[in-house]
Amino acid sequence: MVFILDPSGIICLIGTYGAVIYADYVVIQWIIITAMPLSIWAPFHVVLFHAIVLLVFLSHSKAVFTDPGIVPLTTNRPDFSDLPSGEGHGSEWTVCSHCKAHRPPRAHHCSTCQRCIRRMDHHCPWINNCVGEGNQKYFLQFLFYVAVLSFYSVALVLGSWVSPCTECNQIVKQTQWMHTLILMFESAFFGLFVSFILMDQLHAILYDETAVEAIQHRGSYRPNLPKYQLLTEVFGPGHPISWLLPCAKLKHSERHKPCVEDV
Repeated sequence: MVFILDPSGIICLIGTYGAVIYADYVVIQWIIITAMPLSIWAPFHVVLFHAIVLLVFLSHSKAVFTDPGIVPLTTNRPDFSDLPSGEGHGSEWTVCSHCKAHRPPRAHHCSTCQRCIRRMDHHCPWINNCVGEGNQKYFLQFLFYVAVLSFYSVALVLGSWVSPCTECNQIVKQTQWMHTLILMFESAFFGLFVSFILMDQLHAILYDETAVEAIQHRGSYRPNLPKYQLLTEVFGPGHPISWLLPCAKLKHSERHKPCVEDV
């Protein structure tokens, strides 16, 4: 388990959980209980909404605490003078000029984590962790479920506006309007935001090019691999439906085992 003590990342973590908890409060208290207390659909929405919230929390916690692929440091600092240093060419082992780790192809140094990460895509403050080989699956699941939860919230808000509470007094109506309006802006913003990131992540997987590699203009690492194989490298084997479940930890490729003694 890993956890990065980065102040901005911790603030984003608190903001993430706060936004989801607030959405849950508004949906239950000011939409379902207030606008549809006698509806036969009320129990269905309560169960489904909380199921999605649970999946958001599970996938997010997995993305936060799962090792993204930290390259081990060495105890005896062996002589790597015959190996290239810096970023390399993507197909060779190199020595990091920052942490001096002997790192496999496609590993990059994160200035926030202060370590090299296997197949690092980027450092994400919303999970207070790098997105790398070990946790990219959970990061994608988190994005997907946040998008689903956001658009579901938008639909529930619109439904409460179309069929408002007719028996509520003016104070209740005004309070409901205030909370649902805030939730509408929150859900629309985060829904679109994570949808764009999700599409970008899927594009990076299907074309086998991380964000770091795209910035460095390296092109696709393995352009001839089938798209399905590239997806299974991230989500693991099994039926695609199982890719939606944040329950199986990825195993690192054998080619990424360090050739020197780990700490």
